[in-house]
Amino acid sequence: MCVAVSHAHEGLIALLRSSPGLVPGVLRDSLSLTLPHFAEARIESADLTDLQPAELRADLVVLLFDERPVLGVVVEVQLKPDARKRFTWPAYAAGLRARFECDVCPLVFTPTEAVASRAREAIELGPGYRLEPLVIGPAAVPFVRDIEQAKAAPDLAVLSSLAHGNEPDGLQIAYAAIAAAYGLDDPRGLLYSDLIRASLNQATRAALEELIMSSGHYEYQSDFAKKYVAEGKAEGKAEGKAEGIVRVLATRKLELTEDQRQVIFACTDLVQLDRWLERAVTVTTVEAVFAD
Repeated sequence: MCVAVSHAHEGLIALLRSSPGLVPGVLRDSLSLTLPHFAEARIESADLTDLQPAELRADLVVLLFDERPVLGVVVEVQLKPDARKRFTWPAYAAGLRARFECDVCPLVFTPTEAVASRAREAIELGPGYRLEPLVIGPAAVPFVRDIEQAKAAPDLAVLSSLAHGNEPDGLQIAYAAIAAAYGLDDPRGLLYSDLIRASLNQATRAALEELIMSSGHYEYQSDFAKKYVAEGKAEGKAEGKAEGIVRVLATRKLELTEDQRQVIFACTDLVQLDRWLERAVTVTTVEAVFAD
């Protein structure tokens, strides 16, 4: 989950806080756990101090309810290895279990597989007594590339973009996630679109903005996009779409020949340009863009 450090921790917590149902979803689908029957996933206070002199505060606590609490999940975002967490995670779990008298588990979200591997190591508490944290690293997050699939599960699509947005297929994943975010008619839409953009490296973010502006399908919410919308209209729709195709291919390290560039910029058929633009997001060769 290659998000800038200044945004990674709070951004991921904001995503999970806005959609607590995502937590049991990843436990069930990504970690293949059998969960107790529940009717609601609810955010609870993350202050786990219980008559202790030192404050214990987790990143997030999600409770699953079926008239009463049936499972408490202590959610932690771990950006880098931290030996101290091996002492606090068991305390978090014990405090939550004592407060609600239900089963509990620690769930750790990590930015890289190297951090995930460290976080998965069993915590030895004493002879015959250990805690094994549940961990979601990038490999456990599905690749959501299809726009319709993303719209059906926008929270998962955003998590997929945070995890894989800077990988080789990242532009396609981020585009699907941003389309899902723009389709929401509640405050999550703006939050999710900001999280997606903040998580991308400069080249992928610029290509995503070009793709959004060239497609003309979505409302422009970011300052970056708004800055260039008027310029794109002034240059003409065809030229703007052509620029988008070139930028997307360049970001994906697919190099155009001069003849191919001339074909793109000479085209005035907006339908054809849209077709090429959509292909530019997914093809593995430049030739496949023009495969009519």
